[in-house]
Amino acid sequence: MLLPKSFHFLFFTFFFVLNLFAQDKGKTMPLKKIINDIEQQHQVSFNYTEDNIVGLKLNPPEKSLSLDQKLQYLTEKTNLSFENIDNKFINIYKKENPVLKICGYVFSGTDKKPIENANITLSNQTHVTTDSDGYFEFEKENVTTFLISHIGFITKKSTAGNSNSGNCLKFILEPEITQLQEIKANAILASGISKNTDGSLEIKPKKFGILPGLIEPDALQTMQQIPGVNSLDESVSSINVRGGTHDQNLFLWNGIRMFQTGHFFGLISVFNPNLAHTISIYKNGSSAFYGESVSSVVAISSTPETLEKNSFSAGINMINADVYGKYNLSKKSYIEISARKSITDFLETPTYKEYFDKVFQNTTITDFSQTQNVDYRSDKKFDFYDATLKYAQKIGNKDQIVLDLITIKDNLEVFQSATAYGIIRTENNVLRQQNYGGNLSWKRNWNPFNITKVNIYNSSYELLADQKNTYENQLVIQENTVNNNGFNLENNHIINSKFTFNDGYQYNEMGITNLERVQNPDFYRKVKDVLRTHALILEGKYNDTISRVYFKAGTRINYIEKFEKFIVEPRIQFNYGISKSLSLELLSELKSQNSQQIIDLQKDYFGIEKRRWIISNNTTIPIQRSKQLSLNLFYKKNDWLLDIEHFYKKVTGITTSSQGFQNQLEFVKTTGDYEIWGAEMLIQKKMNHFLTWLSYTYNHNNYHFPRYEFPVFPNNFELMHSVSWAGIYEKNNFKIALGTKWTSGRPKTSPDISQIDLANPVLVYNKPNSTNLHIFSQVNISSTYKWETEKGIQYKLGVSILNILNRKNEISEYYRVSTITNSIEEVETFALQRTPNMSFRVSF
Repeated sequence: MLLPKSFHFLFFTFFFVLNLFAQDKGKTMPLKKIINDIEQQHQVSFNYTEDNIVGLKLNPPEKSLSLDQKLQYLTEKTNLSFENIDNKFINIYKKENPVLKICGYVFSGTDKKPIENANITLSNQTHVTTDSDGYFEFEKENVTTFLISHIGFITKKSTAGNSNSGNCLKFILEPEITQLQEIKANAILASGISKNTDGSLEIKPKKFGILPGLIEPDALQTMQQIPGVNSLDESVSSINVRGGTHDQNLFLWNGIRMFQTGHFFGLISVFNPNLAHTISIYKNGSSAFYGESVSSVVAISSTPETLEKNSFSAGINMINADVYGKYNLSKKSYIEISARKSITDFLETPTYKEYFDKVFQNTTITDFSQTQNVDYRSDKKFDFYDATLKYAQKIGNKDQIVLDLITIKDNLEVFQSATAYGIIRTENNVLRQQNYGGNLSWKRNWNPFNITKVNIYNSSYELLADQKNTYENQLVIQENTVNNNGFNLENNHIINSKFTFNDGYQYNEMGITNLERVQNPDFYRKVKDVLRTHALILEGKYNDTISRVYFKAGTRINYIEKFEKFIVEPRIQFNYGISKSLSLELLSELKSQNSQQIIDLQKDYFGIEKRRWIISNNTTIPIQRSKQLSLNLFYKKNDWLLDIEHFYKKVTGITTSSQGFQNQLEFVKTTGDYEIWGAEMLIQKKMNHFLTWLSYTYNHNNYHFPRYEFPVFPNNFELMHSVSWAGIYEKNNFKIALGTKWTSGRPKTSPDISQIDLANPVLVYNKPNSTNLHIFSQVNISSTYKWETEKGIQYKLGVSILNILNRKNEISEYYRVSTITNSIEEVETFALQRTPNMSFRVSF
């Protein structure tokens, strides 16, 4: 009995032990399976390379153990190290590996989630990427720095440590918000001119092609080709945008308001065409950051978007010569200088002669000679110049300071004498016009989403006339000066790739002085007015190029200290792309203006530049206010372009003195408004190297002076119909443009002959502006050719002819009583006759 019992005991004991051994051997499993089970149980993530764990098998740790106990168990059973990171990530690496390693995790700065497939670029040009947990590692070796990048995020630079720290690094990448670029329609009217989604036209002079009659990218001459923009007297000092007067336009040069815009009393722009980098023109819907204007805005910036290489150029035409130079002082600073001067001091070209005859016709200068019949002589001296200076300096990676200076001057001296019946009469006339300006701006990029711009500016303008008459022993001095100072603050905030928000503050101080002094008889009057305004600006923009929606809304809240008056000016720009080829645009704005130009007497300042600046007094000289609405349909496809725009505009607070009347309203002082509505159309086709376009403008423009006997009548600046056509050919370095312009005659007021006593004539007029001048028609041509030498020196030759058919176009007409003949005479003013011009330029 004992034997079987012992046998049974030993048998069962052996079987139990064998079963335990068999069970232990059956629990062995791959390490990868063990760490997967631990990941699921403890919600952690292991990071490892397959080479480190491949082929390893062992018994799994008890499930009841803690995470650290399990890691300790695995460390003892394997030749591996397990690094616990915040009980979330566990790094596995071999103990015996002597190579130093750098490891890290990359997270998003917005939602703190791991970034997968982020690119780690090492200084030895090798690359690693992050896994789904944002983890990466690499052998340190000789790596000192590395870059972490991913599409949609700002690249980050880091320095590798001197040794393993035992802890992985953590990196936060901030999203890179790139604003969607506004869609532009390029080559409007000519290459280098484009239309922006906000409704503005943008001119890039350095990319400018050619337009009929122009051989240089003159900003103010070019804008007269735009439908809705005219100059009734061919002057850049009298640009009328949708029926407005020239002073109702805001002209800015690098943030400086310019009160003088023309040389040669309006025939040449004061802005050097070889300098400007961007010219933006707004007929309507301008930004809330633009104030002091009830009509258009012309903003000229000579600051390049990127740092350009050193350059120098010099040129000459039949009116002036100029030089331009840009020199990079360092990688972060440069200086830019330009200067231009007339050549009329020593050379009177055919172009100068036509300009002179155009400017001085029917002025006191020519009146003096026309009334003499014997022994008349005249000595005249005319010259002008302009110069600019820019200094730009970047400070670090976030700040930039720019200093801009500009000076402009026109000077005319005329000495006239005549002897009749033994009596000598002489006059010595001096007329000077000048504008100085300076702007200091600071720009700081706080981060990729916030930018601050600050600028302080000054603009000083002077118009001076000095007339000495020896026959009457009389001295007449007239002076008009403007001093404009201001401070602007603008903040730009990028909320996301589609939405931005801007806010700012502007302070503006304007002082205007008018002086008149006469000897024999003695008279003296000096009036100085100062007006200070504050403006708060808020503006938001939504731009989604995918859904083709652009919407910008802003408001400008003005406060005028002197009148204790608030004026709110909302602005709206809306553009919707109906399709890729067709878009609908809606623009609307309310604006105000506290200064204007008036004419006291048509013979002021010799009748050449007879307008003087004044400030509103909120009573007899009201604050001008405007409201405007326009609806535009724009189509562009297969090199066809069609632009149709309907608009409505009303300006209140105008005075009769500001409208240049030369009829019964010349000496009437009253206030009113003008109201204009119409349509503008442009159709354009491009065929290889050939571009042609046709534009048409219809305006219905009326004054409303409620206290005048004829309260409603046509505006002095109404051109009911205007048509322009151009054909432009550009191939390689050769360009040629032929074009014509046709407008219905401007309104005029004729005398009522039936009520005039011819024996003792006194002017009696019909209803104001009841008739029109004859049709204006002009054909212009221009051509340029450019070539370059092997050394990189560029030469450019240009030729133009204005009014090649030599048509005699009447641009104004008025009537006066002649003291010599005691009769009523008609005084007509004509546009330029055939006027050639030629230019030559060298650049390197």
